[in-house]
Amino acid sequence: MKSSDLQFHRPEELAATRPAEMQGRSRDSGRLLVSSPGGHIHARFVDLANHLRAGDLLVVNRSATLPASLQASGRNGPFTLNLSTNYGAGLWLAEPRLGPAEPGPLPDLSAGELFQIAGGKGRLIAPYPGLPRLWFVHIDGDVCRLLQRSGRPIRYGYLDKEYDLDYYQTIFSSVPGSAEMPSAAYPFTRRVLRRLTAQGVRLAGILLHTGVSSLELTAERVEDHPVYPEPYKVPLSTARAINTAHAQGNRVIAVGTTVVRALESAWDGTQVRPSAGFTSLYIHPKKTINVINGLLTGLHDPVTSHLAMLYAVAGKELIQEAYSAAVQTGYRWHEFGDSHLIFSSEVTGPPAYLDFGRPAVRTSGVWATAI
Repeated sequence: MKSSDLQFHRPEELAATRPAEMQGRSRDSGRLLVSSPGGHIHARFVDLANHLRAGDLLVVNRSATLPASLQASGRNGPFTLNLSTNYGAGLWLAEPRLGPAEPGPLPDLSAGELFQIAGGKGRLIAPYPGLPRLWFVHIDGDVCRLLQRSGRPIRYGYLDKEYDLDYYQTIFSSVPGSAEMPSAAYPFTRRVLRRLTAQGVRLAGILLHTGVSSLELTAERVEDHPVYPEPYKVPLSTARAINTAHAQGNRVIAVGTTVVRALESAWDGTQVRPSAGFTSLYIHPKKTINVINGLLTGLHDPVTSHLAMLYAVAGKELIQEAYSAAVQTGYRWHEFGDSHLIFSSEVTGPPAYLDFGRPAVRTSGVWATAI
C-alpha cells in the first residue's frame, strides 16, 4: 500500500486544544463514532455500554504517563528533550526539539555531542535508523528523579497552553512509563465503568509504555515504515481472559492501538500467551489481526502508522468512510478529542437508543442522532 492511501483532509480547527475538564465538561461527555461493516453511528462516549454486549472483554493499557519533557542546553543553546523509551542503564530514545510546542527536529546534531539536562549531563549517541528525529541518548544519574523534579508532560503545538500531568492520566493509570498518555482511555470515568459492569462487559489489563507519537510515514510504501521497540507485558490473567472469551464466542475489544500491539505480540499462532519484553511489531494492512474483534481509539492524523493499523483492523473503505463522516460532522482529533469504536465484523442491528435516548436516523450509511 502507498502512503498516499492514508491521506485525507482534516481541517486544523478540528484539533482538540484543551482537556474536557478545562471546558467545564466531564471526560465522558465527548462524542463517540461507532463503525462496523453495517454503517456508522454518532453517539456519546458516556453511552459506550449501549454499543457493547454482555460477555464483551475490554482490554485496557494500565501504563501511566511520565512528565517526559525536559529542558536541556547544548552547543547551540537551549532546547527541549522529550524522552520516549527507556532501554535501561541510562540509555533512552528521545526527541530533541527547538521548544516544547515547536514542530520539527532540532537541526545540526552530532553523535557524541554533550548536553546539560535539568542539572544533569547527557550525550547524543546516534539517530534511530530511519527516524532521524529520534536519537539514542545517554543520561547520567537518576533520570526518574530528574523527571520528578523538572519534567513536564510532552506538549504539542495544537494545545492552547501547557497542562499539568494529572490531565494526562487515565482512570486505569497505575504503572508509570509512557512518554505520552495512552489516550484512548482518556474519556473513561467511574460512571462509564459502572454502566459497563451493569451491561456485563468485562475488563482486563496489559502494559505497553508508549513513546512519542508517530509522525507522518516517510516511506513511500506503508509497509516500509520503521518502528522502534517499546516495553510491554501481557499478564497471565489477561491471556486467560482473552482465550476464554475466544472459546466462548465473545468479542475482545482493545482500548487503544497500544493494546493491539501488545496483544498481537503475545499471539503464538493459536492463542495469547503471557508475554513481556520489547515489541517493535508494526501492524499495517498486510498484517493479519488475530486477537481482537474491535478497537476503541481516538481519531488519528493522515499518513500515520496508527491510521495504517485501523486499515488492518477494519479495512481501508470502512475507515475512509468513517473519517469522512467524522470530518463532516466536526469530531475532534488528538489526545483530548473524541472517540472511535471500530468493529471488524457486522454489529447486529442498531442500538435501542443513542445520545441520551433520542431515536436514530440512518442516511447514506451513517446512523445519525435525530435532533
